[in-house]
Amino acid sequence: MGEFVMPGYLNEYQRKAVLDKSSACLVNANVGSGKTTVLTVKIRYLHESADISYRDMVVFTFTNKAANEIKERLAASEEASNLPDMRYFGTFHSVALQLLREVLPVGQLGYTADFQVMDPEEELDLALELIRERKLQIKYKNRLKKRLEQETAGTPGRNSSRIQDDMPLLQEALKEEKKKRDRMSFSDLLFNTEQLLEGTEWKPQWVIIDEVQDCDALQLRLIQRLVDKGASLFAVGDPNQVIYSWRGSACNVFYTLRSAYDAVELSLPVNYRSSETILQAAGAFAQNGGGFTGSRQGGSKIVVKNHYDPFQEACYLADRIRGLVQDGIPFRQIAVFYRLQNQSGVLEEVFAQNGIPFQVSVKKTIRDIPVLYWMLQVLRFSLNPKDRGAGIYVLSHKEYGERRAGKPLSEKAASSILKEEKTEGCPLYERMTGFLEACPEIDSPEALYSYFDLDSYIHPTSRTWQEDRDSLLMLFQTAFETLPFRENALLHGNALRQGSDLLHGESPQPEGEGQTALEAAWRAFLNTSVLYGISVKKEDEEVDGVRLMTLHASKGLEFSHVFIIGVNYGLIPLRTRDFEEEDEERRLFFVGMTRAKDYLELSFYTNPESRVMPGESRFLRMIPQALVENDAAGGAENDLQTLKKMILEERAAGESAKKPEPKEEAPQERYITHRKYGKGKVVAEDEAVLTAEFPGYGEKEFLKAFCGMEYTEGSGD
Repeated sequence: MGEFVMPGYLNEYQRKAVLDKSSACLVNANVGSGKTTVLTVKIRYLHESADISYRDMVVFTFTNKAANEIKERLAASEEASNLPDMRYFGTFHSVALQLLREVLPVGQLGYTADFQVMDPEEELDLALELIRERKLQIKYKNRLKKRLEQETAGTPGRNSSRIQDDMPLLQEALKEEKKKRDRMSFSDLLFNTEQLLEGTEWKPQWVIIDEVQDCDALQLRLIQRLVDKGASLFAVGDPNQVIYSWRGSACNVFYTLRSAYDAVELSLPVNYRSSETILQAAGAFAQNGGGFTGSRQGGSKIVVKNHYDPFQEACYLADRIRGLVQDGIPFRQIAVFYRLQNQSGVLEEVFAQNGIPFQVSVKKTIRDIPVLYWMLQVLRFSLNPKDRGAGIYVLSHKEYGERRAGKPLSEKAASSILKEEKTEGCPLYERMTGFLEACPEIDSPEALYSYFDLDSYIHPTSRTWQEDRDSLLMLFQTAFETLPFRENALLHGNALRQGSDLLHGESPQPEGEGQTALEAAWRAFLNTSVLYGISVKKEDEEVDGVRLMTLHASKGLEFSHVFIIGVNYGLIPLRTRDFEEEDEERRLFFVGMTRAKDYLELSFYTNPESRVMPGESRFLRMIPQALVENDAAGGAENDLQTLKKMILEERAAGESAKKPEPKEEAPQERYITHRKYGKGKVVAEDEAVLTAEFPGYGEKEFLKAFCGMEYTEGSGD
């Protein structure tokens, strides 16, 4: 055994977790308490002090980014030659894939070791194809994807027993068709791994889990299978951050594991991120423990603001952010959170007009870029001709597929080509079937582009040609940067290169030469692209722009200044059906609040411009008033919607009591200029309310206290 030196920066709670010798230990890590640090040091401790090989550890994370962060921290204190041993460090799906490819007998299930991964949307497409072909009767097709996931996991929905349709037949047909095409879905990866582990001797010595509170039923069963085979368990998580129940995570993971394995439960109570005021305010929404211990005393109060509508708020935020930057706060340390993605539109428009740099965090799938999804199907069929679905999709694609007499090839014609293996008159099919043989000569993105003659399919005369070409070359560049088949890595076992590949995707395949190694490399790339996606426009943490994101996307991040907008009922929280959904909305708000280090501002609308309730959400009333600086215009006591209603009622009552008065000379026309609607003519006005007509927008009514417009008189020219 080696000698482990405990880092001096750990506090007493963190050291206790690292040194714990229990066979099962659960660490309740409060927000901002350094859980990643504890995980990394625990792995080092097991490796250096207990002489546990990295190959004998399974480390589960929920994002590739989290897995890479752990590996990179370990790499900083390790010899490069040890990095390839981290074969089972990654997301649940990537670790399952690695086990199925390297350790488990997938042949027993009817798959080859070279099977490919399909995303949930591809599985849904295949299911719909089978429904059409076999004339199956399936109810509630809009919920089919969720039903498929639940059936695979063995956790059917609450009403599934009442649904009388052909779902069992579809499940069986889908299972057989995936085997024929040598494809596994995300759920299949976990389900098949858990099933095959039961009959094999392989087992790790340790199972280590990050964000354990987010485990769903399949992930929990996989963990339990590994622990039941004799592995020790170390898991870190925070029950206050369970915000993904809509995709299967459960609130009782800690209880389940603690009860099953008589686990020791420790805690990391000290928050190193947020000010004391922010922590106290967030504590009102914590559902598992409270009274957080902060390392930072004091802090400014939580600011609560009332805006008339999202547009006025966006204008305010542009000015407010500009002021913060002038005071020395970098744009990238400022974030705006919202509940729904469509709320970013007005912010993007106003920030762009005001020269405020920003990045919108949107998780794009490969399907969002049609040419890239089509190209991945080209590569998939090139590597696996049994995947007839991919081949038909490629050849019959209306925009990028083969054409006959100027018209896209039909699915029936494409199917006939594959069935009869006709290469004559179908150059794309010929290139796909010859790809593996030609692969050793394709050594650059440009060579790959040329091999498939892609200009003939993305059409240089098309308006999207340049964008499509750039996207394809970006995809190929990504592939050639990550494919582990460079000569020095394959022939000389360059550990540094393999370590780099390990940090950014699947573990490198066994060394080899020629076609076998290249084929394995391309298969690994395709699986990685499905599991992790491919960013066409990568977010750069160093780019100095304001971050715009949903509350869900904010998890795991931190910023100096945070603005949470739209804290109205119907947004924060969303309208909920039961107490469980309400509790999750509270936890989500807790997550958003605790991303802020120094300053937190919450806002609500008087006129939300949607089916959202006007006025402040009850969540705002849950925050202790001593922690709040209420900067709401008019204050909560003078809700502007109520004020407007009173004014209109008084006006109507006054007009009904008026007697006709002598006509006066018509007043001179007045015009106003509005930031959003442009120049408009004033058609009605009193001491509180103004109505103006704008070309292209019609009449708009404003409260004078909020309209923020300039008046002009005359023709309006």
